[in-house]
Amino acid sequence: MADNKEKLFADFPPVATQDWMDKIMTDLKGADFEKKLVWRTNEGFKVKPFYRREDLEGLKTTDALPGQFPYLRGNKKDHNTWYIRQDIRVDNPVAANAKALDLLNKGVDSLGFRLKAKDLSADYLRVLLKDICCDCIELNFSTCQGHTVELAGLLVAYFREKGYDPTRLVGSIHFDPMGKLLEKGKNTLQLLADARRMVDLLAPFPKFRCVVVSAAALSDSGAYSYQELGYALAWGNEYLHQLVEAGVPAALAAKKIKFNFGVGSNYFMEIAKFRAARMLWADIVRQYAPRCPRTDCPNTAPDGTCLCACKMNVHAVTSTFNLTLFDAHVNLLRSQTEAMSAALAGVDSLTVTPFDKAYQTPDDFSERIARNQQLLLKEEVHLDRIVDPAGGSYYIENLTVAIARQAWDLFLQTEDEGGFLKAIEAGRVQTAVNASNKARHEAVSRRKEILLGTNQYPNFNELAGGKTPVVQTCGCGGAHHEACEKPFEKLCTDRAASEFEALRLQTERSGKRPKAFMLTIGNLAMRQARAQFSCNFLACAGYQVIDNLGFKSVEEGVDAAVAAGADIVVLCSSDDEYAQYAIPAFQALQGRAMFIVAGAPACMDELKAAGIENFIHVRCNVLETLQAYNERLGL
Repeated sequence: MADNKEKLFADFPPVATQDWMDKIMTDLKGADFEKKLVWRTNEGFKVKPFYRREDLEGLKTTDALPGQFPYLRGNKKDHNTWYIRQDIRVDNPVAANAKALDLLNKGVDSLGFRLKAKDLSADYLRVLLKDICCDCIELNFSTCQGHTVELAGLLVAYFREKGYDPTRLVGSIHFDPMGKLLEKGKNTLQLLADARRMVDLLAPFPKFRCVVVSAAALSDSGAYSYQELGYALAWGNEYLHQLVEAGVPAALAAKKIKFNFGVGSNYFMEIAKFRAARMLWADIVRQYAPRCPRTDCPNTAPDGTCLCACKMNVHAVTSTFNLTLFDAHVNLLRSQTEAMSAALAGVDSLTVTPFDKAYQTPDDFSERIARNQQLLLKEEVHLDRIVDPAGGSYYIENLTVAIARQAWDLFLQTEDEGGFLKAIEAGRVQTAVNASNKARHEAVSRRKEILLGTNQYPNFNELAGGKTPVVQTCGCGGAHHEACEKPFEKLCTDRAASEFEALRLQTERSGKRPKAFMLTIGNLAMRQARAQFSCNFLACAGYQVIDNLGFKSVEEGVDAAVAAGADIVVLCSSDDEYAQYAIPAFQALQGRAMFIVAGAPACMDELKAAGIENFIHVRCNVLETLQAYNERLGL
């Protein structure tokens, strides 16, 4: 075998980096390498087209080991298992209990209960948690922020009543007043003082966390990965600082903080984000010099620092920002790659968002599919067995360092300006994230960011029917409406597809579906390519598109378009031939339909002078163009 290996490698001699570059430059034929092949990410750093071993030189990330500080490669060293979580909105505790028991039999091992504050009581919890072995799964609870201390007290009493070993209970209570301000623009900051009471109540439960950094809200609002990470670190540090200032030992305070991150569709970037998050948080916590309460803990630094406190507990939720109402089953592809990113990156628990959440309350089918997406990753792909398979990857290691630097710069900037609390009170965080939301909507409208089935390759024959986008409302209930009296700027949660969906719904509900007729003529390859482009372009607004094999003359094509009852006629040919065909076709049509030229030919000025106004091409703002067409068509 050794001889065979030597012979195999002898057939593939090493190639120097410069040799690769020389070959690339030859293939580029004088084109600019930076412009053609170097990707400048939305995070603000450059990504090269290829990486080699030498690109790892000097990167300290490759020195890390799984389960060891700074936990870049994960908190675990023997496995990569994670909790499969599904949330339940509790309207009736009996029904919620039945659903929870059913979910536990179907592969879920983490439950999230969203409770109504007005219903909280000891009997309520007894009914809700009946027959659930609380020390066998992860349990998570959320309610109105003004009632979280009450909820914590009731849970502690229930656990003691049932005789549970506090060290075996795993879960969280969602206490995050700053998150409420960001998401709803409501003043809940007076509740920050409750953080100390929450920690004191749950101090005997080492694996139960109660102060949450809801960074997923940033992701769902269109934040770029470095923004989500940088602000999450500042957010967590704000809570940690306030708890320590309130007299909570640093080690206990850090162990009570939980991070909820979103997962976007940028596959490798998301893997890098989670790896960088653990590393940076570990460095932040260590600066507080948390002291280990145990003298026999093997994970204590020589100076007495509790390294367990430096572990970041991460729950990941697949994105809602890129969910779509039309061609909704494509959401399954998005959420599956997102779930893979999170699993490979070593998160502690994961929720896969059901594919239909954008337009309805998820039903049993979509919830089952969401569960099974995770079960497949565990039971079929075995992603729970290998710790940090991305470790050592030239590309991902460089991405990890790059996003860590960008996020760290944002963290330092936020701290220099007074910290996260002051930043959200002044609206700086909301302004920055909302600007990213706007930029990403602009990118979607120009197809620089693709949403398959929405702004590119839509299903030509799909109708929304009764589907309408879900409108989020304030979830603040109970008697604590006084906590919502002062408005702050809030995050914009408009999904990336929202404007295209509104456009297409406008078309559908107008009762008149415009017909777009492809007048194909001339060069075969170009007319087919232009017709395909135009069909995809116009179908994004829900128009009926009628493609054709080609016409011998523009008069023949115009006659066919009129006979078909076309509202729009799109001339599809080559740039050179437009000088010959465009004006005669426009004149033959005589205003009986809107006339469009597919492309941006050199003779455009001449065509405009003849009265031709509409041109569609790759540099168009697709959304704005289609909105203008809807207005002209009276939809």
